[in-house]
Amino acid sequence: MAAAPKHDVAEIAHKVLKLCVQERQNVPSQPIVSIVPPQNEREIGSIAKPSQAPSSIDVTLSHAEKIFGYRVRMDHPRFFGFIPSPASDLSWLGEILNSAYNTHAGSWFQSSGPSAVEKHLLSWLARDAIGYPEMAGGCFVSGGSMANLSALMVARDQKLSFEDRSKAVAYTSDQTHSSLAKGLGILGFHPNQIRKVACDDKMRINTTLLQSAIEEDNASGKIPFLIVGNAGTTNTGTVDPFPELAAIAREHGLWLHADGAYGASALLCKSRRSILNGIELCDSLSWDAHKWLFQTYGCGMVLVRNRKNLTSTFGTSAEYTQDAAETAESFPNFWNYGPELTRPARAMKLWFSFQLLGLDAIDNYINHGFELAEIAQSSLERLPDWEILSSAQMGIICFRYKPSGIPAESLDGLNAKISQTAIEENLAAPLTTRIRGVLVLRICCIHPGLSGEEMVAVIDGLNQVAKSLLPSIDSKTNGL
Repeated sequence: MAAAPKHDVAEIAHKVLKLCVQERQNVPSQPIVSIVPPQNEREIGSIAKPSQAPSSIDVTLSHAEKIFGYRVRMDHPRFFGFIPSPASDLSWLGEILNSAYNTHAGSWFQSSGPSAVEKHLLSWLARDAIGYPEMAGGCFVSGGSMANLSALMVARDQKLSFEDRSKAVAYTSDQTHSSLAKGLGILGFHPNQIRKVACDDKMRINTTLLQSAIEEDNASGKIPFLIVGNAGTTNTGTVDPFPELAAIAREHGLWLHADGAYGASALLCKSRRSILNGIELCDSLSWDAHKWLFQTYGCGMVLVRNRKNLTSTFGTSAEYTQDAAETAESFPNFWNYGPELTRPARAMKLWFSFQLLGLDAIDNYINHGFELAEIAQSSLERLPDWEILSSAQMGIICFRYKPSGIPAESLDGLNAKISQTAIEENLAAPLTTRIRGVLVLRICCIHPGLSGEEMVAVIDGLNQVAKSLLPSIDSKTNGL
């Protein structure tokens, strides 16, 4: 039998880190969107298959460059679609450090150091940032979807008996993230057990309609158990009125969950945190660090007002874990706080970044995202033919090109083409969404590396793209 190949780990590490640093430095000059062409997919497939003999590190890194070259650069300063992930270089370096130590962060026995960091970091976020009481807590998970799912499961267990589940009703707005409906589905709820409440003219959940829906469902023998409030919707960055939602939840005995996967980070920005007033009244909260806390992917949190509710839902025991059994609540086994038994020490890269950046820098970076959207709005307002459908809030703005003489039925296609052309020309990636049925361009601009002057240039560039497309739209219109 052939001996396993021996590797010079120091040399490999040097080459890997060199490539990573070069890649990170070159992101702003690279294509924002790069998709594998159909004719190249087979080539990538051939690289994917392992060979019998080992490859050299140089060949392997060359293949890695090719593979990773085909992606949407979510961390590009001018990528404005979805919620970007403008990860700090400190985050991926913290990820390398964490991976090298390869900690199993399920139990205190296996990871008492990282578990202590997770416990105290979450405690600080819960009490100092959110305003939760002393008994609050949480755990790190892979992202907002898993955080929402975890919170929904706790809400179900706290508010419903097993026999009541078939009659239960959850309430969201029509702007609530799709992960909430998916999570409820995973937990066994039927789509008709989810009430999507219409929003008001500010795109917030209409609390009058919510109150009526709950009263109607109570009267018909259904069992309302959950309200989901949005702490920064993906579409527009809107924050629901949490003091009002909390009052309704208390009146009817419902669990109140805040989807703060995106917007909860504003709690760490002194000049903007008041936007989230009332969020401390929620029973649970989801929060993604890989969005507006500048971490690489796979770093989310679920937080609750009472940490014992998590262990009540997720706590387990088995013969093979008896040596790692909890000896006191102050020494938590985080596998009892969420769905994962085997889990990485996700808190460590956030800790690493916080240590090297400091909270003042985080505050400034978050505020910069707000300011970029406000700069985009002021730039659009000085240009003719642009309409703002959702003003700048939480680093997001939605708008469209609406020149005179273009029929309404052509506007959706025109704005979709503006987005497509901007991406093709590598100007920026403002993807599209719909606001009250109208197709719009949407900018979510939270990258600390994008300056205000560059944002003005992006808006001016979009204006030029729009004007260049008008002749083709006019010719189509006149040919009808």
